[in-house]
Amino acid sequence: MMSTTPVATAPDFADIVTAANRLSGHVHRTAVHASRSFNGMVGAEVFFKCENLQRAGSFKVRGAMNAVFSLDEPTARRGIITHSSGNHAAAVALAARERCVPAHIVVSNNAPRAKIESVRRYGGQLTLSEPTLAAREEAARRLLDSTGGTFIHPFDDARVIAGQGTATFELLDQVADIDVVLAPVSGGGLLSGTAIAAHGVSSAITVYGCEPALADDAARSFAMGTLEKNVSQATIADGLRASLSERTFGILRQHVNGIVTVSEDEIIHAMRLFWELFKLIIEPSCAVPVAALLAGRVDVAGRRVGVIITGGNVDLDALPWQKPLSTH
Repeated sequence: MMSTTPVATAPDFADIVTAANRLSGHVHRTAVHASRSFNGMVGAEVFFKCENLQRAGSFKVRGAMNAVFSLDEPTARRGIITHSSGNHAAAVALAARERCVPAHIVVSNNAPRAKIESVRRYGGQLTLSEPTLAAREEAARRLLDSTGGTFIHPFDDARVIAGQGTATFELLDQVADIDVVLAPVSGGGLLSGTAIAAHGVSSAITVYGCEPALADDAARSFAMGTLEKNVSQATIADGLRASLSERTFGILRQHVNGIVTVSEDEIIHAMRLFWELFKLIIEPSCAVPVAALLAGRVDVAGRRVGVIITGGNVDLDALPWQKPLSTH
């Protein structure tokens, strides 16, 4: 397993506040949207933190910017290396461009086209690999050996986790008296930051992770009390195919109240409904907590609920409810 980062500890709430200050001027303070129609469907007041409107199209830019801008100048000049299924790749490319340092990005060759093109658009030096974690890690290891750069892990990095936590830190400043916060979970970087931020503001807030039933390592890890790995990559939610790390699992066990899962059909339904109600593009991964609410997986009746809408980078030529285009 590749060494992830020299930062070996979990961040705390102070780290998230520091990250929020560091990110000022580098990320958007994204809007919060609500819908009376959606509230009626789930019997709660729901506030969606729309990171699909963030720079690079996802929350990932928060963690990437925090990690890249925390490096000292000699270290940063040697360049940044990462691997990703998509959104983290684009975020690191953008952060490196803003820091004026090179970025070497390994991306799975089956990642959505929109995410691959984003890496190129932001000036990242792209390496495509076979769509396995082992292949991405090996390609990144070769780049580390040849460049002497710094590796920034997509989620197993305290600086990345702290940066991701700033989305919830902002949400709780924008909306008062939130009772419950929901976020998707994959490798656990976002959910870890979300939970630390929420409990830093109020220990009374309950936090739930949401994931596809076809990539349910977090739910199984919670149930078993041991770190489990994904055995399937079949979910449409391409951003949620990673497994928890020891670091993120430890944070989630301390701060998260539970993990719930949803089916592929529920994800697709939630994604389309969100497009129709809010007129905003979201990708399958961030439709997962929307689906959890619609399916009643979390008891939110009469409560005020915050949801992190994580990204909007989708291939518009391959939407899950579209029929294949005719070749005639």
